Amino acid sequence: MGAEQFGDDGVHVEHHRDGSVRARGPVLDGKPEGYWEWYRLDGTKLRSGHFTDGEPVGEWATYDRQGRLYKTTHR
Repeated sequence: MGAEQFGDDGVHVEHHRDGSVRARGPVLDGKPEGYWEWYRLDGTKLRSGHFTDGEPVGEWATYDRQGRLYKTTHR
């Protein structure tokens, strides 16, 4: 996430240039919090995982182009 800037608390949504959803998840105190998902341009899920106080935690999933679980990593 790096230097990403988040606005007000609530649900943060990022878009690809074509307007489709790139990422979505809750923000608390200006930091990612809770469950987030990232999507490819074609709308299939790319990655998902949880944040606590802006830091990735727990199990993160990566999905193949058909939307099937490809691998999991732990943070």
